[in-house]
Amino acid sequence: MATTPRRWIAHLDMDAFYASVELLRYPELQGQAVVIGGGRRHQPQTLADGTRRFATLRHYTGRGVITTATYAARDLGVHSGMGLMKAAQRAPDALLLPVDFDEYRRYSRLFKAAVAEVTPLIEDRGIDEIYIDLSAVSGVHDPLAHDPFGGVRAVAQEIRNSVRSATGLSCSIGVTPNKLLSKIASELDKPDGLTILTLDDLPTRIWPMPVRRINGIGPKAGAKLIALGVTSIGELAAQPRDWLVEHFGRSYGTWLHEASHGRDERPVVTHSEPVSMSRETTFERDLHPKADRAELTRIFTQLCEQVAADLQRKAYVGRTVGIKLRFEDFRTVTRDLTLDEATANAAVIRRAAGACLKRVDLTLRLRLLGVRAGSLLKAARAQSLTAPRCGAPAANSVPQELELPFGGGTDTALPG
Repeated sequence: MATTPRRWIAHLDMDAFYASVELLRYPELQGQAVVIGGGRRHQPQTLADGTRRFATLRHYTGRGVITTATYAARDLGVHSGMGLMKAAQRAPDALLLPVDFDEYRRYSRLFKAAVAEVTPLIEDRGIDEIYIDLSAVSGVHDPLAHDPFGGVRAVAQEIRNSVRSATGLSCSIGVTPNKLLSKIASELDKPDGLTILTLDDLPTRIWPMPVRRINGIGPKAGAKLIALGVTSIGELAAQPRDWLVEHFGRSYGTWLHEASHGRDERPVVTHSEPVSMSRETTFERDLHPKADRAELTRIFTQLCEQVAADLQRKAYVGRTVGIKLRFEDFRTVTRDLTLDEATANAAVIRRAAGACLKRVDLTLRLRLLGVRAGSLLKAARAQSLTAPRCGAPAANSVPQELELPFGGGTDTALPG
């Protein structure tokens, strides 16, 4: 008879989240191979008869990567993180859509709010996934006829129904005694899956999997394990603890032993303060600081405004403003500036980020640009510490006089 766990932890993962949101907007694409990752020039065109024309991968040129893809596209061998040019070779007729992070964040808030109606014990792990502690939910430990886990299954199904009702989207949920196993379980029956496992299921459901399926075993550790002849989680579980410590060190070796046996006592952390908020973009072609300064300035200003809007929406202010640049030779440079007062004002962030730019040699073409606000405080606390004012009044847009060419003009916050 299966052992009833003392706690039930769920991992909820939205199915092909970005792509699914886009299919709500373009329902005619249901069931088709769709890739999300194009730029603005890949927006669908509305024709005279009201139908829409979509870009395909066939004629794509640039360095963009796939953010996500529908399951139909994945069946053709394309996946997130793959370059769009490479994807075009495998699936030239797959449809291409640009990313819309504002819309994805809106749906993220909707599905998390729906889950919170069932239980507030939620650990936010990103835009499309959460952990949920179901242990204290009413009825979760109650068995049903012919199903010893009927209570937890009913609660998990209620969560899935609530998410679909609130968003129109499907999710997959893994429910196990801990976070480590639940993360694995949520992937087992995708899409639209519900998987419930206990430690009794380790030999049949978990141990046959590759070691990399354990969250926390990265490429280097995975390659080292394979070189040592350990390819599956079961083979890892069969190794003595001392052997793992010898090869991977005391801390990581001990964790590998515990993880392979499905042991994980980490609690669901319902709230954690963010360290920083950032926005960045990778260009489809390298942009030159002088030849493309108008476009770079527009993007730079937009990033500052987006960071400010993120801070304001979550009621934070930042004391540190930083930039991130990646050049055509793949060299990455960061610069930071600490302000006298914390802020969530777009113009103040723009000036500080511009001052950071003055400390960078802008002679090579750029492939990535990012803006970051760090040393965060809750706005209310910062206000009480710096009364009567905290930085400049919150604003989501940069004044027109600051909108000068990237690296040009008379704005003293930007390089001349």
